[in-house]
Amino acid sequence: MHIVEHVMEHSVSDTLYLIPFLFVTYLVMEWLEHKTGAKTQKAIRHAGAAGPVVGAFLGVVPQCGFSAMAATLYAGRVITLGTLFAVLLSTSDEMLPIFLAENVAPNTILSIMGAKVIIGMVMGFVVDAGLRLARRDKEKLRIHELCAQDKCGCDDDCATCKQNPELAYGHHDDGLAEAADSPAQLHRSIAEELETTEGHERHCHDCGHDHEGEERAASDTAAAPVACCHDHSHDDGWRGIAKSALKHTVTVTLFIFIITVLLNAVLETVGEDVLAQFLAASPLLAVLAAALVGLIPNCAASVVIAQLYLEGVLGPGAMLAGLLTAAGVGLLVLVRSNRPALQNVKIIALLYATGVFWGLVAEGLGVVF
Repeated sequence: MHIVEHVMEHSVSDTLYLIPFLFVTYLVMEWLEHKTGAKTQKAIRHAGAAGPVVGAFLGVVPQCGFSAMAATLYAGRVITLGTLFAVLLSTSDEMLPIFLAENVAPNTILSIMGAKVIIGMVMGFVVDAGLRLARRDKEKLRIHELCAQDKCGCDDDCATCKQNPELAYGHHDDGLAEAADSPAQLHRSIAEELETTEGHERHCHDCGHDHEGEERAASDTAAAPVACCHDHSHDDGWRGIAKSALKHTVTVTLFIFIITVLLNAVLETVGEDVLAQFLAASPLLAVLAAALVGLIPNCAASVVIAQLYLEGVLGPGAMLAGLLTAAGVGLLVLVRSNRPALQNVKIIALLYATGVFWGLVAEGLGVVF
């Protein structure tokens, strides 16, 4: 009975503090989808080039709320994959409270946190550069897809958006508004927006245009293309946005809570001593094991790694490897929200490989924090 109470107590406390982070994140994403135009969204994505710098500094804040936010934003493709990596790698979770409680020298704490920030930034830029070289960095926003996944009902008032999710990002579309002066240009813009979908005619309601060529579009000027085309207003105000954000938050929070209960139950039953024995191996195996333990989406991972380092069981390399992969519940949110699922496996595998690589580098160079 005591174990059950302890598990529930820790699970509730581990989950509750994430709710404000998740709610604010979903509010921003719903606002991006419903209240901004194409130019605004494009500017936000271009600003993501400097994302790894901001992400690395936000991630180092001593809790994993920012990793949960970053995972959510990446699932909607609001931030780049490199920015997500920067946040995950720099996230310190429970490391800082443990070090402060044990009166660790400030220089040591700053050195470790600085190393995580620098590695996060470097790897973030490397990941983004790799995607640019592979020409896979031009992903469109997926906020509407997240809505469909969680069935938040934010497009129930719009049959066109339900049938054509790619049109959901055209709300108050300043790009189309500028083209309104030229019917041919307007139809060309619409055709480009729908070039990968079937049935361009679904973009308009009873307008009678087939959009098969610029000449045809230009000749249909009398049919008032601006008036007939779907205006994407969805103008139900902040109430609808808040309602949708709240539903997303509740759905993801319940998922996190259930998984956290299961993880805490396993840790309470097995005990942290088993983790300690698993980590107390040769320097090479210790790095591999510490990076693996760090992937556990629970604060116990960073607590055990920090404590074993302070007790001298783990060396600097193993400690660094474990704390680099210790992204807390951010990985849970990523698995819950991001699609395709195979991409999540690749992200986690790359996160593990990164932790192992830098851990081995620190071990080989004899780094002392």
